[in-house]
Amino acid sequence: MARIVGLLLAAGQGRRFGGDKLLQPLADGTPVAVAAARALKAACVDSIAVLRPEQDALASLLEAEGLRVVRCAAARSGMGHSLAAGVAASRDAHGWLVALADMPCIRVATLQAVAELIGGGAALAAPRYAERRGHPVGFASRWRDALLALEGDEGARAILQQSRFLLHVLETDDPGVLQDVDSPADLAALRLPGGGG
Repeated sequence: MARIVGLLLAAGQGRRFGGDKLLQPLADGTPVAVAAARALKAACVDSIAVLRPEQDALASLLEAEGLRVVRCAAARSGMGHSLAAGVAASRDAHGWLVALADMPCIRVATLQAVAELIGGGAALAAPRYAERRGHPVGFASRWRDALLALEGDEGARAILQQSRFLLHVLETDDPGVLQDVDSPADLAALRLPGGGG
């Protein structure tokens, strides 16, 4: 059985939010990043959270949820560094399910479906809702070297653009694949799975 590792990218600085958005409580009191972590962990038993070195409070919360925490010293230089650090910590994986810690509303079933596409042989996979590609994004192990070489703030966008013909699109009715928290207004507007929010 393919070993797909979940990577929760949680090293963002929340500049647009005006503070640490990942620790902000959702309507049910769960911190944003913890909700995202729980869903990812439910889809990928082996999940890693990538944080900045100083995020001790968040690290404690995510370790309590069963995620392995990787500190990325270069995280301030952009998401590419965080993604590379997560892949480096799980080089033997058959693929990765990359989720963002500021997207707490993605259904577990959606995460599982994208992971299953990668486990089943897709090179790249992502959900689409209302004609827009969302998150998470799945990468097969064939992209290991390219992911390890990432830096800056582009993340894996270049891989997805250059190899879009290899992208397996999962059509979904899950609006959570597009809902991220960039501002307090975003947080207030979230629709949590199961009708909360």
